[in-house]
Amino acid sequence: MSPEIVLIPREEPIQEDGMIFVRTDSILETMVKTPLIVAGLIIAIVVMPLQTSFSSTRSLELTIYSDGSTHVSSKIDVDPLEPDFELDLFGQSIDNFVATGDSGFLLSEEIVGNKAIIDKFGSSSITIDYDIHDLISKEGRVWTFSLNSTSDYALLMPKNSVIVGMSGLPNNMEVIDEKTKLDLSAGLTEINYIFTPINPITHNPSVSNEFKFDYNNAIIIGGPIIAAMAGIILILKRKQSKPSQLIQQSEPISEKQTETKSIDVKTIFDFRPEMRDDDKEIVKFISDSGGQVLESELRKKFLQPRTTMWRAVKRLERLGVIEIDKKDLQNLVKLKKDLEKEE
Repeated sequence: MSPEIVLIPREEPIQEDGMIFVRTDSILETMVKTPLIVAGLIIAIVVMPLQTSFSSTRSLELTIYSDGSTHVSSKIDVDPLEPDFELDLFGQSIDNFVATGDSGFLLSEEIVGNKAIIDKFGSSSITIDYDIHDLISKEGRVWTFSLNSTSDYALLMPKNSVIVGMSGLPNNMEVIDEKTKLDLSAGLTEINYIFTPINPITHNPSVSNEFKFDYNNAIIIGGPIIAAMAGIILILKRKQSKPSQLIQQSEPISEKQTETKSIDVKTIFDFRPEMRDDDKEIVKFISDSGGQVLESELRKKFLQPRTTMWRAVKRLERLGVIEIDKKDLQNLVKLKKDLEKEE
């Protein structure tokens, strides 16, 4: 018969000289790793936003046109190491969007809703230009400009406009070429304005009565004299009618010929020898059309989309060959008579 071993549990813990021994290897390892982990998390939190959202608006200028559209021009400092840059636009009704890099070359972009994704190609700053139709509303005679901007900006009001209400005071106000320029702070701004007649005439009863009295007296007194002078002038005109008609017919033709001859395409090409062949065709067409055409005529002539033609026009403007004016809600493209080469 084999003996059985029975284990009897002890109620008192085993102690050696009244001390409890604990292993410290894992505690020391944890104490060393914890500060490193915390420091790594702090660095990741600080650095990640800088890499994904590094940008700074250097300048922002808005120009309101009389048709209710607004031109936005902005220069933004960006991270050249990132391949592309995502820009929040001020609305979704965007026209004539153009993005250029450091050296003035065009950058490719994709517009999705109210965002533009721009390929930077290593540029550290981007210049943005586009037209937008979402910032202006109208009720009756009152037009309202509304914008919630994240940075300070300058706003140029249209000519013959009068501000009748503002949500806040501007930082500065000045008049440039009969247009009011406002320097505004970041945040929500609303401006109410109306258009006034170019030459408003105020009504003054006393002045009108005096004018009426003098006018009647002048008719009574000077009527016979005016009739006699009119008869003499009529006789003289009949004698000189044929030569004057010939002169009147020849003057418009000579003026048109002078205007056409004043625009020398060869001089423009010599001024900008690096001009692309397709741009030369546009310049030649503008010259043949008298030196100025509408942008819509260029698109119709060369069968180009609106954005493509706008880029070509802006490229010629940067070369100092043409200038762009607004005419009846359209872009008027004109050849420059004084060519100044940019340094």
